[in-house]
Amino acid sequence: MTQTIRVQRLPHSVGLALPSYATSGAAGMDLLAAILEPLTIAPGARVLVPIGLKIAIPAGHELQVRPRSGLALKNGIVLPNSPGTIDEDYRGELQVIVMNAGREPFTVERGMRIAQAVLAPVTRARWEEADSLEATSRGEGGFGSTGTAG
Repeated sequence: MTQTIRVQRLPHSVGLALPSYATSGAAGMDLLAAILEPLTIAPGARVLVPIGLKIAIPAGHELQVRPRSGLALKNGIVLPNSPGTIDEDYRGELQVIVMNAGREPFTVERGMRIAQAVLAPVTRARWEEADSLEATSRGEGGFGSTGTAG
């Protein structure tokens, strides 16, 4: 099923492509850096990279912003709040918090594919208090209680 995301282009993104899927089977759309000058991120530093677009997400959906695996593996470029959530009622500019977890400075260039976005349905929850919960085989075991062996 295809959903439409309405988009308003900001002046600093003129000439850049809209987010798109790199392949027919891709789940994420590439987000391009809408910067006017190269931006160097020192090791351990975080920056906010503008995408240059405002969007209207379809009702009942969110836009999840995720890192690109190649940038993470090759350069240590991660998104510290991954996945980031863009709510359907947000109308500000899309921006991505980018962190250099690598050992070398990393330079972001204009139009670089800096992150990916996945449109996802949102299920709303209702909380209900209970005096007890159903038992499970795991019980209260958490944080490594199931081990690491396959």
